[in-house]
Amino acid sequence: MGYYLSAAGVGTIAIIDDDEVDLSNLQRQIAHSTKTVGMPKVESAKNTFESLNPDVRIIPIRERLAKHNILGHIKDYDLVIDCSDNYATRFLVNDACVFTKKPLITGAIFKFEGNLTVIVPEEGPCYRCLFEEPPPPGILPSTQGVGLLSAIPGVIGTLQATEVLKFITGAGHILKGELLVYDALMTSFRRIKIPKNPECPACGENPTIKELIDYR
Repeated sequence: MGYYLSAAGVGTIAIIDDDEVDLSNLQRQIAHSTKTVGMPKVESAKNTFESLNPDVRIIPIRERLAKHNILGHIKDYDLVIDCSDNYATRFLVNDACVFTKKPLITGAIFKFEGNLTVIVPEEGPCYRCLFEEPPPPGILPSTQGVGLLSAIPGVIGTLQATEVLKFITGAGHILKGELLVYDALMTSFRRIKIPKNPECPACGENPTIKELIDYR
């Protein structure tokens, strides 16, 4: 995704990650290479994207996203893009975007499938309208535990980048209020309507979530 946003000339892109590049990342995280193994991922990505387009400003933030820092990190940006690999972070990012009214393009992958949706607070459903609470820890296997087809993050990331560019330019219709599901084994896409839940704890008529929750 970062390649396409940088190539398109998106002026400023902040990347938040506290991890380092590992050899096992390279089959799916193509912003990195064998030469950057051991380097902070945010610095590796910055070098990659700025070498593609030196007019783009990449801001590397080497931190673990948490409830104490997320509001400060997203306040100066027009859009938030969630590429996390765990439910705790997805719910945290969703709630922060609802609180701050920031548009969110969120995507997820698992084995041979991927999905994405666009959340525009006050204009449509949020992530909690689809899944009210994250599953208890240990109920679902992790991506690291079950593996995934390496090209699927590229498919979902490209679709997320497309939604970002449509949002910026006003072209077409963004994926608001719908979940797009990609099945790699069947080479198929399906769209699932996400109804806005009036009783949603985050964006409903009488929200019960008044502060950020860190489920980790």
